[in-house]
Amino acid sequence: MLIQFLIVAIALFIIIRIILGFKKGSISRKNLIFWVGLWLIISVIVLLPQTTNFFAKILGVGRGTDVAIYLSIVFIFYLLFKLSLRLEKIEREITKIVKEITLKSKDL
Repeated sequence: MLIQFLIVAIALFIIIRIILGFKKGSISRKNLIFWVGLWLIISVIVLLPQTTNFFAKILGVGRGTDVAIYLSIVFIFYLLFKLSLRLEKIEREITKIVKEITLKSKDL
């Protein structure tokens, strides 16, 4: 019971931080909806762990906890993949900008 309270308290803290970030303009509406939705889902799963058993039966997995762990791992790897792609794009853009600055400084 204590762990449930702790996780829900952390989720609420994170949701508040996300909302404040959105109000400041540092978080987009898309990210606001995604992250608040994710933390609300986590809170529901923590408060009502039997909900994962429903999905376990549908997916043919033994326990609801296993479904939550499997989906969490897949989700984390997906986010890692997207982050990696975005990082590569930023690196290419930085390289392009540095080359342009270097060429302009040579012309002077």
